[in-house]
Amino acid sequence: MTREERYHYILSYFRRTEPHVTTQLAFGSAFQLLVATLLSAQCTDKRINEVTPELFRHYPDARSMAKASQEDILSYVHSVSYPNSKSRHLVDLSRMLVSDFGGEVPSEPEQLIKLPGVGRKTANVLQAVWFGKAVMPVDTHVYRVSHRMGLVPKTADTPRKVEDYLTGHIPSADLANAHHWLLLHGRYICKSQRPECEKCFFEKYCPKLFVGSKLDK
Repeated sequence: MTREERYHYILSYFRRTEPHVTTQLAFGSAFQLLVATLLSAQCTDKRINEVTPELFRHYPDARSMAKASQEDILSYVHSVSYPNSKSRHLVDLSRMLVSDFGGEVPSEPEQLIKLPGVGRKTANVLQAVWFGKAVMPVDTHVYRVSHRMGLVPKTADTPRKVEDYLTGHIPSADLANAHHWLLLHGRYICKSQRPECEKCFFEKYCPKLFVGSKLDK
């Protein structure tokens, strides 16, 4: 199966089985999606959804969170990964949103990545999920699955290279969905340590490019 055929097979399957898919994070505004996405780095969505309701009850928007201290935010997010740095970033980005953007989350990636703690992946999530733009956020799941399933060449050895390659091979109308298709497939089937290949729709054709295996080529 050629790479082009893999794309056709995989995208056709997901279009048929999961035509409408979005993030599993709970949020009620662009700001809350930004906060939840930042908190979710190296942490499960389940954990974030347990933490954010109380956080958002006290700090629902940038203006209210801008008035908080790092210690205030830390008391609500202490159970997530890297709570100290994340709580600091949330306070700092909220203050920047108020001072530079009138308390609103900007839609342009160049502006988003200026916010403390916001990298390209987080900015792309905001663009895809909230602003409906045709972009491809690449997290650890998307990166892993793209390589294992042979959707990208081995030379695509950075998240940005994977993003660019996927963007160039997936129709723009599918990009926002494709991010979630690959992410969720990596989270529940093509797992990092113990992939459940027997449950995978692509098992018959998957090249299984696991790092360190004989198929890693």
